[in-house]
Amino acid sequence: MGELTGTVAIVTGASRGIGKGCALELAAAGSTVYVTGRTLRDEHADLSGSLGATVAEIEGEGGRAVAVRCDHTHDDEVDALFDRVSREQGRLDVVVNNAFRVPAAMDPRVPFWETPVTDWDAMLDVGTRSAYVCAHHAAGMMVPAGRGLIVNVSSAGAIRFFHHLVYGIGKAALDRLTKDAARPLGPHGVAVVSVWPYLVSTERVRQMPGIDLSATESPRFVGRGIVALASDTDRMRWTGRALTTGALSREYGFTDLDGRLPPDQPWQPPGPSASAPG
Repeated sequence: MGELTGTVAIVTGASRGIGKGCALELAAAGSTVYVTGRTLRDEHADLSGSLGATVAEIEGEGGRAVAVRCDHTHDDEVDALFDRVSREQGRLDVVVNNAFRVPAAMDPRVPFWETPVTDWDAMLDVGTRSAYVCAHHAAGMMVPAGRGLIVNVSSAGAIRFFHHLVYGIGKAALDRLTKDAARPLGPHGVAVVSVWPYLVSTERVRQMPGIDLSATESPRFVGRGIVALASDTDRMRWTGRALTTGALSREYGFTDLDGRLPPDQPWQPPGPSASAPG
């Protein structure tokens, strides 16, 4: 039995990548995990992964997961997700806002004025807005219970250019959501944090030419950081802050699947260092 036995979590965008890694680790720690995404079965020839595959892997490791097909651009589907968790479990302890939509043709070499204006909607609707909607619902369940953890998967794109102008705007807004939501939720025992992974060896990254996979971290390394936060009875010390996965690993002493620590990130979130609480 893990340190999160008896808890309930939601991980959005868990068909593959970081979301899948977070779901696997939360389930391994004992949490019942509701995983969301638009792909119930593996339908993509170019990018494998599905909710069914995530649940099967979790169950193969002895964990418990529930697949919920959910398009996070549709508020009624998100409403139904949280209603289902409330009805079936009567509690909610962790929400990981990981869902993010990457425009198919996104290329950092192309200036923003040569990309579709709809890239704005794609990356802010599923990423920033979807995190707000889930946080809104999560707060409604966590505040009466006097406990909870909301994690927004962000990145150093909040402070430096990555991929696309809109990508950075979305991540900066996500970190601001973390900071400002923490203030009213703090008195109710609900922590809100942003987590910044480094380069993660997701299915998409593994397809990129020239990537040195030895310099990446696994999706489950991100998940281990979230498990550490969720298991920390003093996690309110982090609320409102952006934390790198590297800083979390140093604080809590976990490693990646192969026992190594990924390279230190060459950047840190603004504000107090994650390795110096207080």
